[in-house]
Amino acid sequence: MKATYLSIAFAALIASGSVSASHGEHSAAETQKAVAAALANPARADQAIDDERRKAADVLAFAGVGPGDQVIDLLPGQGYWTRIFTRIVGPKGHVYAEWPASAAKYAAKPLPALQALKLPNVTAELLADETPTAPKPVDLVWTVQNYHDLAEDGIAAANAAIFKALKPGGTYVVIDHADAVGSGRSGTSTKHRIEPAVVKAEVLKAGFEFVAESTALQNPADDHSLKVFDPQIKGHTDQFAYKFRKPV
Repeated sequence: MKATYLSIAFAALIASGSVSASHGEHSAAETQKAVAAALANPARADQAIDDERRKAADVLAFAGVGPGDQVIDLLPGQGYWTRIFTRIVGPKGHVYAEWPASAAKYAAKPLPALQALKLPNVTAELLADETPTAPKPVDLVWTVQNYHDLAEDGIAAANAAIFKALKPGGTYVVIDHADAVGSGRSGTSTKHRIEPAVVKAEVLKAGFEFVAESTALQNPADDHSLKVFDPQIKGHTDQFAYKFRKPV
């Protein structure tokens, strides 16, 4: 990624107010510096090609993550975000890359690969159950393109566990593929999409406060009719990014 993309992205976010003045003790400038350094880290050159498509600078600034934070990366896929978080939070922070027990097959290859990197501030593991966990309450729980995969009959328990894992004032960020208004959960197993309003309602029911929405990943050209893996839309789906907060 070119430095110009980073600077322009952050300048636009700060000017528009999309980046709050603080996330815990982080100023917008501190978040910008930490995120830019993490994205420029040569150790992740193999994944940097995806940064613009994923709008990494935008959504990380939106989350407000910064040095010293404790982060749970829930269902981390191939470890893309974990490898960015490790540099953002630095030596005083920690990242917990966690796969619930029911997702064991999805962890089979990426988990040992992530562990092999021996990142000093990362704990990557397959959980014994479905409950995200950390030794102490965390600042951020982050999950990208996974919420639609959580079983409907277990979503209340999952959100309750995330609520418990966060410190008061902690942040919960959900990014996922959007489905059409009124579709509810009907496309979760077929198109791998979920109606944004359903996610908001379920998370609020768990006791969270809604903070903000980022439009960085929205794509009006996506009419929500295709499966997210369809070549016509793959990598360019309309996505929503919601930020919630555990009340202080």
